[in-house]
Amino acid sequence: MAIFYGGDYNPEQWPEEVWPEDVELMRRAGVNLATVGVFSWARIQPEEGVFDFDWLDRVLDLLHAGGVAVDLATATASTPPWATYKYPDILTTTREGAIRWPGSRQHYAPTSPDYRRLASELVSALVDRYKDHPAVVMWHINNELGCHTTYDYSDQAAVAFRSWLVRRYGDIGSLNAAWGTTFWSQRYTGFEQIVPPRLTPAAVNPTQQLDFRRFSSDMLLELLRMEKRIIRDAGATQPITTNMMGAFPNADYWSWADELDVISDDSYPDPRDPHSFRTAAFGRDLMRSLKPGTPWILMEQAPNQVNWRPNNAVKAPGQMAAMSMQAVGRGADGVLFFQWRQAARGSEKFHSAMLPHAGPSTRTYREVAELGAALRTLGDLPAPGRDASVAIVLDWNCHWALDQPNHPARFNYLAQVQGWHAAFHELNIQVDIVRSTGPFDGYDVVVAPSLYLMSDASPLVQFVASGGCLFTTAYTDVADENDGFLPGGFTQRLGEALGLTVTDFAGVQGTEASYATNLRGEILREEIVLSGAEVLETFTDGTPALTRHPFGQGEAWHLATMATEADRVSLAARLATHRGITPVMADLPPNVEACARSGLITLINHNPTPVKLGDDELGPYEYRLSRANVSPPQA
Repeated sequence: MAIFYGGDYNPEQWPEEVWPEDVELMRRAGVNLATVGVFSWARIQPEEGVFDFDWLDRVLDLLHAGGVAVDLATATASTPPWATYKYPDILTTTREGAIRWPGSRQHYAPTSPDYRRLASELVSALVDRYKDHPAVVMWHINNELGCHTTYDYSDQAAVAFRSWLVRRYGDIGSLNAAWGTTFWSQRYTGFEQIVPPRLTPAAVNPTQQLDFRRFSSDMLLELLRMEKRIIRDAGATQPITTNMMGAFPNADYWSWADELDVISDDSYPDPRDPHSFRTAAFGRDLMRSLKPGTPWILMEQAPNQVNWRPNNAVKAPGQMAAMSMQAVGRGADGVLFFQWRQAARGSEKFHSAMLPHAGPSTRTYREVAELGAALRTLGDLPAPGRDASVAIVLDWNCHWALDQPNHPARFNYLAQVQGWHAAFHELNIQVDIVRSTGPFDGYDVVVAPSLYLMSDASPLVQFVASGGCLFTTAYTDVADENDGFLPGGFTQRLGEALGLTVTDFAGVQGTEASYATNLRGEILREEIVLSGAEVLETFTDGTPALTRHPFGQGEAWHLATMATEADRVSLAARLATHRGITPVMADLPPNVEACARSGLITLINHNPTPVKLGDDELGPYEYRLSRANVSPPQA
C-alpha cells in the first residue's frame, strides 16, 4: 500500500469555485489523503437538529473523483456558538473560577452532558451519511483531545470527579486512607464534600491532585470511546484514529492505544533548534511503541513555519523532507500536514500550508510536490519490527505526581525521559518506549529514569532476574500508586534487585552532586546504604553515586543523582559497550541520524552543511533509504 500523503483540508473556508483547483494541485503534489471536517461543526450543523451535508457531499465526491481519499473527522473539536449560547454548561471553568468563553477553539468541557449529547448526535448523523462513501478510508475522532481544556474545575466536573472516585475507591474510608486526609484536617465523611483541586490557600493534597489528573485523562478517553462506539454501532468498518501530541503531559496515551486502529501524531519541532530532530525522534518512537508492529501516521506537521511561537523560523530547504522521512524511518505509513491551503483569515492565517497564499510557484509547494514524488517511489514498506535492544520507561502517573510542589527538588519528569532517549539517539542506538509494567521481553537494557511512583515492580524485577539489565536514576521507587510512602523507607520494591536502599534525598545546585571522576550530577542526589551492590562511581565526599548489582541472571545499575546531558550520553555509551549493544550505524558525524525499520535503514543529515561519509557525501538535510540487502554509505 502506498504511504498516505496529504493534510488537513478545510474547503468550507473557501468559495466552491476554488475546490477543483485544490484537487488538481493536490494531484500534482502527489496527495492521496485529505483530512476533512476537523473544525466544520458550525458549517455542518447551523442549529440544533438541523444538518447541512450538501456541501460536504460535493467535497467528498470531488476528492474521490480526483483520486484523493478522505480521513473524515467527526467535527467535534469545537462547538458552534449556538451550542454554547444555548447550553452554557458546555464551557469550562479554570482553577481560579473563571469561565473560558467562546471565540477560540475547543471550548467544551469533557464532562458536560450537553456537549456529549450534541457531539453524539453530530457523529451519528455523519457516520450514517458517509459510512459507505467510497472516499472515506478512515475516521478521525475529534482533534488533539485535551489540547486546551483538559482540566475543568466547574461544578459539573466536580460531580463527574466524585463519581470517578466512587468507582476507584468504593467507600470514603478507602479514599481517606489513600489520600492521607488526617494530614491538615482534610478527612472527608462523604464523597459529596470533595471538589476538584481548585485555588486553595496552600498546596493541594498531592493525591487529590494526582487523582484529578487521572480523572481528567479518563474523561478524554471516555469521549474517544463514545465516538468510537457510535461509529462502530452504525456499521462503519474503516480504521479509527485520533491525533495525539507526542508525550502530551495531560493524557495517558498508554490507556488510549488499544482503542485505536491506527496511532497518529501531531509534531511541530522548532526548525531554529538544532537538536529539535531528537525531540521529534522521541515522539516518533513513542507513537511506534504505543502499538508495536503497526505502522502509524504523522497526522500534522508544518510544511514551513508555524505562527504560534514568539518568533517563527522558516524551515531550511530540505528540512521538511528530512523530518518527514525521519517519521517514515521510525515506522510511519502516513506523512500529512496542517494544512492544505493556507487560511486567509483567523488565528492561523500566518501558519504555513502545503499550498501557500502565493500559490504553487513557492518553494514550500515545490518541496511538498518533491516529497510527494519521493514517497511514491518507496512502494510497500515493512511493518515496524523489534529493532531496539533498549527500552525506556515512560509513566504518565509519575509525571502527574512529580509535577507538583513540595518535593526535595522540582524537575521535569518528561524532560528526564526524553533526555535519556536523546542520549541513545545521539549514539544512533534504536530505542522503544515502554510502560512501567512492560512487557520487557526481548530487550537487553531497560532504562527507568526517576520512576518515582510504582504500582507493580514485579515485571522489572523479573526482567532483571531473567537476564536483563535495568538502569534506574535518582528518585526511583519512592512512593506507591497513591503517592504515599511504604513502611520501611524507600526502594522497598526494587531494593533487592538494586542491592541497595535509598535513605534520603537532597536537592543540589552547582557542583554539589559532582562525582569523584569528571562526571557531574544535578538537581538531586541520594544517600544510599549498600546491600550487595558494587560501587562504580562515587561523589566527591566518597559516597556511592553509581552502582551495579548482579541479580538472578541479570544486573541492575543505579545512578544516585540525575545526569547532565553530556553525562547521559557517556553513561548510555558505557551501558551499550558493557552489554554489547551496537548502533544502527557506527561512527557517524554529529547530527547524522540512522534508524531501522525492519529491513529498511534510513540515514539523515540534520546539519545545514554537507558531511563526509567515507568517500561519499551527504548534503544538507539529505536523506537516504536503503533495504537490508543494499548498504548505505559507510561512515
